[in-house]
Amino acid sequence: MKKILTGIKPTGMPHIGNYLGAIRPAIELSRSENDCFYFIADYHSLTSIKDPKLFKQYVYEGIATWIALGLDTDKATFYRQSDLPEVFELNWILACHTPKGDLNRAHAYKAMVQDNQEAGKDPDLGVNTGLYTYPVLMAADILLFDTNVVPVGKDQIQHVEMARSMAQRFNQLFGETLVEPQEQIQKEVAIVPGLDGRKMSKSYNNTIGLFLPEKKLRKLVNKITTDSTPPEAPKDPNDSAIFDLYRQFGSETEIQALEKRYKEGISWGEAKAELFEVMNRELAPARERFNQLMENTDELERVMAKGAEKARAVAHQTMTRVRKACTGF
Repeated sequence: MKKILTGIKPTGMPHIGNYLGAIRPAIELSRSENDCFYFIADYHSLTSIKDPKLFKQYVYEGIATWIALGLDTDKATFYRQSDLPEVFELNWILACHTPKGDLNRAHAYKAMVQDNQEAGKDPDLGVNTGLYTYPVLMAADILLFDTNVVPVGKDQIQHVEMARSMAQRFNQLFGETLVEPQEQIQKEVAIVPGLDGRKMSKSYNNTIGLFLPEKKLRKLVNKITTDSTPPEAPKDPNDSAIFDLYRQFGSETEIQALEKRYKEGISWGEAKAELFEVMNRELAPARERFNQLMENTDELERVMAKGAEKARAVAHQTMTRVRKACTGF
């Protein structure tokens, strides 16, 4: 049995890309015989979110999302990062054994420095220490649970590599103490197209919210960029953002049927209508459950308390081992 861990940072309403690229595969994994740990990475959000009301709302939205989409919290360990003080203790211990040079190479930090330099500004303008040491906290999230596998997107591989490096360094210094994690990429849904055909991302402002009301969902689907090919002309289903999304929601029979219509000629309006139907069919029950949960945050806190208790039992064992290894106590 492998230990699998993944988390999602609450920075606003999750979108279809989050669902297809991370949440849905993770929930499917939780139905296997593996030991799964899923968490809301709330303190990671403090690097950018400074409004406590907004922070609280985002955290509750993150919790409600996983539950509404069907995560079995009796089987998987589901918890909130900030409920585990062990995460932050391990974060400090790892920081004391991580070279500054490693953090200088972290993608997020390098990108911000490069943007500042290109704009002729101080390289570290806007860089808070939390953003700079972000990889250490993420490594603590991973290593605390003796994680074997971390499902990630291609742009997140470095986080797992850095966590593995920190575990290796600690083990070299103090003996075999921490498990060295491996990344697992969900290749078939690694890139989810947004409204403009680029990767769906909040930074591109091209997302489709996961729990939008039905009318707003239809409106956004209708905004997906298409070309000027006339309705009667054959279309390539392998060169269509609409069809790429349809593949993620339709049954095999439905996908084959729409592919046939593409090759025979279908209007973009009809293709979008077909996409809306299969998307809404899958998301409507979860949307209703999500809205109910957001009206009952006491239920969300109950689930988090139960998850924290389970998670801390494991975290306590790891930290006992780590403290003994590096301090002798």
